[in-house]
Amino acid sequence: MRYINAAAILPEDLIEKLQDFVQGEYLYIPAKKGQRKNWGEVSGYRKEIDKRNSEIMKAYASGSTIEELAEAFFLSIYTIRKIIYKDNAKG
Repeated sequence: MRYINAAAILPEDLIEKLQDFVQGEYLYIPAKKGQRKNWGEVSGYRKEIDKRNSEIMKAYASGSTIEELAEAFFLSIYTIRKIIYKDNAKG
């Protein structure tokens, strides 16, 4: 998330009104419903996680054990199980 100086984008009268509530602090303004981005969507990290999880599923389907996958991907056995069972629940 990046910060934008309100004076650069908001009208002066709106800034003055906001200053009645908060001054010199950071103010988070959430996106409108339907315009929100999912976690990792902006940074691309979600795609990386999905790719990793896909690799885990392929390795598991090819016979790798949960313990082997945990060691190979530097994840806990619990996390590997969550990935495998969540994907299998999708059908």
